[in-house]
Amino acid sequence: MAKPVSITSSEQFFQLLTSTKILIADFYADWCQPCKVIAPVFEQLSTQLSRPNQMSFVKINVDEQQEISQAFGVTAMPTFLIFKDGDVVQTIQGANSRGLTDAVRKFAAGGEGGDTGAAAGGESSESGSNWLGAAVPKGYQDITDQVDLKGIDLLNCDNDIGPGKNIFERLQPSALKPKAKEESKPDWVESDTDEQLMLFMPFNASLKIHSLHITSLPPKDEDDEVPMRPKTIKLYTNRSHIIGFDEADDVQPTQEVTIEPRDWDAKTGTAKVDLRFVKFQRVASLVVYFVDGDGDGEKIRVDRIRLFGDSGEKMEMGKLEKFGEPGGE
Repeated sequence: MAKPVSITSSEQFFQLLTSTKILIADFYADWCQPCKVIAPVFEQLSTQLSRPNQMSFVKINVDEQQEISQAFGVTAMPTFLIFKDGDVVQTIQGANSRGLTDAVRKFAAGGEGGDTGAAAGGESSESGSNWLGAAVPKGYQDITDQVDLKGIDLLNCDNDIGPGKNIFERLQPSALKPKAKEESKPDWVESDTDEQLMLFMPFNASLKIHSLHITSLPPKDEDDEVPMRPKTIKLYTNRSHIIGFDEADDVQPTQEVTIEPRDWDAKTGTAKVDLRFVKFQRVASLVVYFVDGDGDGEKIRVDRIRLFGDSGEKMEMGKLEKFGEPGGE
């Protein structure tokens, strides 16, 4: 039994979202009179029905936490979003105390049953053939299978090495296999004329992306021609097509990441790239710009990419173009 939690940061909100089965969020504003009218009802429900890790109530001031309200498309106050296992399952707008009470009590009645089964399991990771270079983040699943392989595009890729779909291959990278079992054909990608590489991947569903796992396994030879591991990465969301290098340098990325040498796992050659989750909601496509490598070489190498988060509604034909707005947000 507890009063609603007042959210003070995006990180606090998404931590609660991933650790609580049922989360009810009250999006309000200090100047909103209907918000003040229904506030006692929301507080009473929280006091009566809150259960640790099962049902939590939070209040989000839309003026102070604009990133969260924008991420979920909240434009009217009050708006109540009910989340189950991290996904929005019901929206209630206005000071509708009866509707809010009925909806919350309905979820409270079944909120402790744990009946969502595979929703948080990451089904694809159960298959022995689906190799992962690091553990699946708690509360999320492997969503790499939502990449539309027919729509991926690469700029400055050495076509003599292998096609772009290699990095989404489900099997263990050949570089990790014993010498006698190494593949005769390369199963990775390398940049071509310099160290920069641009990857565009559209998705079959609207995704919430929590993190990327990038695997890079260049040979350990001390040779100038040996490709490097990526270092600086820029990410752009919801583009309708791949962007050029000049354009990418001029546009503000959704997020920029630097992978340090210590970030690479010694056994699997995999680095975990954590994203600002609030920036990667409802993602229809992702552009990954590998800006440079960690060393003095002339090329970079990428063996595998895995995406983790949650998948939402399936994308319809033409939907991606609507998402593709300048700036990637």
